[in-house]
Amino acid sequence: MNGNTPYAGSPGTTNAGQRMPEEVPDLTADQRRTLRADLSAITRRVREYLPDEYAVGAEVSQGQSGPEAMVAVQPPIGHPISAGFQPDLESEEYITENDREEVARGLAASAALQVKHAINDDVSPTAR
Repeated sequence: MNGNTPYAGSPGTTNAGQRMPEEVPDLTADQRRTLRADLSAITRRVREYLPDEYAVGAEVSQGQSGPEAMVAVQPPIGHPISAGFQPDLESEEYITENDREEVARGLAASAALQVKHAINDDVSPTAR
């Protein structure tokens, strides 16, 4: 039954559920540079929204289905927050301006919420 699927895997070449290495798109140096610039724009915006205590980083990697990009925020307390992308290599913009802004705001808000959840109600409010 597994032989009916294109991802059944060629004996001795590809495991079942995996793509052939030549089918997985690779980034050229220019594409990688453009994608890193998009990620830098996101990290810059996240840093504008948050205090310096939050660590913000980004990376480009090669996943099983092609290039992947990730931006992550480590709050001073609480769990890290991340957003991943599979860039559209066919378009001019790998990550659109609207997506960059939306992701930056979402990451900043989620990181701030992580701190709030980690602190719980241990801090007394300064005003009512």
